[in-house]
Amino acid sequence: MPLVAASKKLIKFDPKTFLSTIAGGRKIAAVPKKQTIFVQGDSANAVFYIQKGKVKLTVVSKIGKEATIGILNESDFFGEGCLTGQTLRLCSATAMTDCSVMRIDKKSMVEVLHREQAFSEIFVAYLLARNIRYEEDLVDQLFNSSEKRLARILLLLAHFGKEGVHETPIANIGQETLAEMIGTTRSRVSFFMNRFRNLGFIDYHGHDDVQVHSSLLNIVLHD
Repeated sequence: MPLVAASKKLIKFDPKTFLSTIAGGRKIAAVPKKQTIFVQGDSANAVFYIQKGKVKLTVVSKIGKEATIGILNESDFFGEGCLTGQTLRLCSATAMTDCSVMRIDKKSMVEVLHREQAFSEIFVAYLLARNIRYEEDLVDQLFNSSEKRLARILLLLAHFGKEGVHETPIANIGQETLAEMIGTTRSRVSFFMNRFRNLGFIDYHGHDDVQVHSSLLNIVLHD
């Protein structure tokens, strides 16, 4: 089923409410800002769902180099690799803000996916959409300049183009994290951020939230 069709069909289905009604196998926890949810190499035995807040996914190489591979928001899942036979976590998950996170053990998640068609369709649509995002990220890294990559990441973090969302501020995110996400240096990120601000594409002051305007698309679309 196409993602748009699935979205329209399941518009009245609230996964947050549904997940809260699962009998057993789940635990809701408040996770303070900067606290680790799981670490790369931990046993993979549960799926997580973000009820509130923002979570960062990072990986560390054998030589100790760290890279940010994703920033997740409310209503996002993570840790689903355990459902496909992954026994150890391939990345670390850390709360970027104060979060409310639901942990659903693998067995319960599998049972729900088999039993509830509506939830299963939403979960599959979510995974497909995220897979497309990963493919776009790869193309972005291979063919676009660091300036375009930064503009695209800012637009994605601001949920630009998401139905019902208009110029959502990005909660304070460090320039080092942005640099890790687009594969460049912090100094280059600082240079481009100041340029975007001078051009009126974004608004921010020091450690304030970043307000991204739709005009930033000019950078992404410019050849």
